[in-house]
Parts: sequence; C-alpha cells; structure tokens
Amino acid sequence: MSIKRLTRYPSYDVMSQRHEWDEHTRRIVLDRLQTGGGGYTFLTAVEAENLRAWCCLLLDDERPEIIQFVLDHIDTKMNSGQESQRKPGEPPAPALVRNGLQALDSACQRLHTKRFFHMDQEQKKQIMHAISQGDGSPPDIWRSIPQQAWFQKLLKLAIDGYYSHPEVWSEIGYGGPAYPRGYVRMNPDVPDPWEPIKEGKPS
Repeated sequence: MSIKRLTRYPSYDVMSQRHEWDEHTRRIVLDRLQTGGGGYTFLTAVEAENLRAWCCLLLDDERPEIIQFVLDHIDTKMNSGQESQRKPGEPPAPALVRNGLQALDSACQRLHTKRFFHMDQEQKKQIMHAISQGDGSPPDIWRSIPQQAWFQKLLKLAIDGYYSHPEVWSEIGYGGPAYPRGYVRMNPDVPDPWEPIKEGKPS
C-alpha cells in the first residue's frame, strides 16, 4: 500500500517541463518512468524481494513504481561492476551487496524461519538497526560481512536511485535538468521562471 506523501509542491509536475529539454535529455528522463518489471541481470528473485522490503523501509516509501525503479537502478549498477570509490579493505560493491543479501536471508531464516520480506515492520526495523550498528545476528553468519559498510552501500545506492526519479523530483520541488535553459537568477530563494514555487509551510 502506498503511503501518503507530504509535499510543499502538491500541484507541481516536473514532466510538464519536458518540452523544454533537448531530445536526449527528454528520453533519459522518460525512460525513468518505465521500470524493468523485475527482469534483473544481477539480482536473484529472492535477493530482489528482500532488497525491495529493505528499500521500502529504508526510504519510508512503498510505492511500487518508485521502489521498482530503485531496484532496477541497483541491479544495473551491480551488473556493471563500476563504482566511483571504495574504502581500503572493503569488498567490491557487487560482492558486498550480494554477500550481505545472502547473509540477511540466511540469518532471517535461521532466527525467524522466514525471509526478511515476510516479516512485520517492527522485526524489519530491529534487524536493520542492528546491522547498521554492526551487531547483526547470528554472529557466525555476519562475521565475514562488513555490516556497516553493507548498510551504507545500500543506503547510498537506494538514495541515488530514489532521488533520480521524476515523481520524487516533483515532490521535492526540483525543476528537472537545467540544460538547455540554464539558471539566470542566482540570488537565494529567487527561483527562475521555470522552477516550482513553494505552496505552503513544511509539515
């Protein structure tokens, strides 16, 4: 079930600006509205469902089309094997993500006899919090996994995907790609004519 979104831009739709973008930019943004529908190249079916539940909780959003886009984003990133930076001693991102997801699945089945995506919200929160602190259980399953690095990697990947979706752009008042229009007004709190205007006070 989708959760109710609170936004300062309730009537703004960034896609109303698409005629201002060049063809290449327009195609990239429009493609983000089309999810892959679960045709993964890196994730297995079980990994994808555990990751879906993880991202819903992490992002506090359960909208299927948004979360599916996030999963597709992570799947594409992990399949490419490319990453911009990695801390010394940290496994490559694809290995880190996969090993962590496998550990999560094994731990949940051993301790709760069910998979992460079948658990209730409170159980999920407890598991996620423990892992974020490096205290995932049981210890023998998590011993070889840098838990906090795994948590941070998924957090970064999820946020990268989430905030590149046009629907989220509209909610946060992002006017979309500036090219080819560009920014003209550079003073704080003075938007360009094509940028959205706040419609109310934050909740």
